[in-house]
Amino acid sequence: MFRIRSRRLAARLLAAACVAIAAGALAQPLPQYDGPGRLEKLAAAAKREGEVTIYTSTPVEDIKVLTDAFERKYGIRTNVWRASSEKVLQRGTIEARAGRFDVDVFETNGPELEVLAREKLLAPVETPAVRDLVPEAVLPHRQWIGTRLVIFAFAYNTSLVQKSELPRTYEGFADPRWKGRLGIEAEDADWFATVSGLLGEANAERTFRAIVATNGVSVRKGHTLLANLVASGEVPLALTVYNYKAEQLKNQGAPIDWFVIGKAPARANGAGVARRAPHPHAALLFYDFEIGEEAQRILAKRDFVPTNRKVDTPLNKVAVEVVDPKAMIDEHEKWTKLYDELFLKQK
Repeated sequence: MFRIRSRRLAARLLAAACVAIAAGALAQPLPQYDGPGRLEKLAAAAKREGEVTIYTSTPVEDIKVLTDAFERKYGIRTNVWRASSEKVLQRGTIEARAGRFDVDVFETNGPELEVLAREKLLAPVETPAVRDLVPEAVLPHRQWIGTRLVIFAFAYNTSLVQKSELPRTYEGFADPRWKGRLGIEAEDADWFATVSGLLGEANAERTFRAIVATNGVSVRKGHTLLANLVASGEVPLALTVYNYKAEQLKNQGAPIDWFVIGKAPARANGAGVARRAPHPHAALLFYDFEIGEEAQRILAKRDFVPTNRKVDTPLNKVAVEVVDPKAMIDEHEKWTKLYDELFLKQK
C-alpha cells in the first residue's frame, strides 16, 4: 500500500528531483513492436539481453512463481529485489537522482507506481495485451498497468466469531459486542478514502469515530501480519485485510474467513517498465507476460484477483470500488491526517 512515510517522501522528492530526473532520465523510446510476431521479436531480442531486473513489493513466495514461469518459458534470467512498496519507490527514485539505472521493471502498488510515473521514471507502453484487461487496470498515460486487484476485506477468526454475528453495515461495528475485538492496518488511508466515497465523507467519519470511541481498534502494521493475527486469534476481526491473503490462509486450514459489506474498496497493483531500462526488450516481454493469460492464471491460483478478463475466479465476483491512485496522491495529506486522527491517535 501507499505508506504514510512514502507519501511524505514522495512529496519532497517530487519537488527536489523532478528537474534532475526530467533532464537525466529521458532515453530513446522503448522498442514497440506492432503487428504479427510481436512477442516472437521481443523474445528473440530479450534472449540476447539475457536478463531482466525487477524491483517488487510482492511477497517472495508469490513473485517467485511468476519469475520461475517466465524463466521456463523464455530462458531469460530474472533478478528480483524485494522490499516494501515504500522502499521500492524510494530506491527507484534515489537511484535515478544519482544517475544509476539498474532496474527494468517496477512491480508494486498502484499509488507508488503513479508517483514513479509522475517523476518520469516509467515509460509509456503500448501493447495489444491491454485489450483483455478490465478497464480499471488500464491507465490513460499507459505508464503502468494493473496486473491484479487487491480487495480490502473484513477477516475474522472462525473459532472466535460466529458468522451469524457479523455486521451487515459499517455502523454495526459500533455495537458493544465488538469491544476489544477489532483490528486495522496502520496505513490504510486509501481504504478509508474509498469507504468515505461510498458512505459520504461526513457519515464515514462519524461512523468510525463512534466505532473507535465505543470499542477501540487495535492498530497493526502490515497486512500479512494482520491476517496472521486474525488466524491466530489475537485479533478476532480485522477491518482491512487483503482478501487474497485471508483466502491463502483459509486454504491452508487456518480458522479464518472474509466478507465484504456493499462494494469493497480495491486497489490495482501492477507493473511499469523503467524509462531507462538496461534490458528494454526483456522488460517489455515480462510486462506482457504478467498481464497475459498464463501468468494471470498463476496469480488466480495464488488467490489474487486477476485483471485479465479471460481468467475467471470466484474471488472476482465481489463488487468493488477501485481506489483512484491519482486522487490519493493529490489528497494524501487530507486522508493520512484524518486516518491518523481516527485510528492512530485514539483517545
